[in-house]
Amino acid sequence: MARKLFCEISPLTYEISLRKEIFLRTVRDLRSHDRIARTHSAEALPNIVKSHSSVLVRRLHGVDIRLQENKVTNIRLACEKVNGLVIRPGETFSYWKTLGEPTRRKGYKEGLAIRNGKPSKGVGGGLCQMANMIHWLVLNSPLEVTELHHHSDALFPDERRRVPFGTGTSVFYNKSDYRFRNNTDQNVQILVWVEDGELCGELRSERPFPYRYKLVEEDHHFKKEGEKFYRNSRVYRIVIDRATNEPVRRELLLNNHSEVMYDYSLIPEDQIRTDESDT
Repeated sequence: MARKLFCEISPLTYEISLRKEIFLRTVRDLRSHDRIARTHSAEALPNIVKSHSSVLVRRLHGVDIRLQENKVTNIRLACEKVNGLVIRPGETFSYWKTLGEPTRRKGYKEGLAIRNGKPSKGVGGGLCQMANMIHWLVLNSPLEVTELHHHSDALFPDERRRVPFGTGTSVFYNKSDYRFRNNTDQNVQILVWVEDGELCGELRSERPFPYRYKLVEEDHHFKKEGEKFYRNSRVYRIVIDRATNEPVRRELLLNNHSEVMYDYSLIPEDQIRTDESDT
């Protein structure tokens, strides 16, 4: 039998390990020269760089729907912290510096969380969706992502997915943060709100950027390797000149190869590739 990690021995040792990681992250941040964005404005900047919305309550296979419903409460609380945040040139956005620690005292509820690569639950669960939203807006801009933690596995089958697979980010207070830097010459602003059962978001700027962006997923398929299935695809970002509407660059963002962690019977048969279909 494999020896347990200290954090796996009991709930107490897990909490001790968690607090240690929080302390170490705090020390690293104190040594950092990053200027964290802190300013909020009730007035929206005039130019919309990108807007997006995502369904809040999805019926995920094997997941208690109450965890999804509690997530809505958590997302609303997060919106209050993020909405209207202005990131000035040279400043860095930090997800957890903006939200703070999600606790019951602040009104956060138990929602869906991922622990050790498996679905679990925890106070503040579901806040990854907010981080995913912000990351998607940033991918459609010239802003520079400086900290990102990909989900390594395919945890759930698609349900009303609106973005390419793998373009999300994992966050966990405050060991795993999501951060980007405003390396442009103008202020940008994040607007987020809940409306009609969806999380809505906008990235705004003072004036249009010279390029716009388009993300595409290619060669999406499932393939069995040994006894396991993997989800595969490549995600590209196409940079388009706004003046001419012509593409100027094509960037490979992701080369997905993710183990499927849900029931294999839920994989669409027409998306399974065999060795024969490769030839």
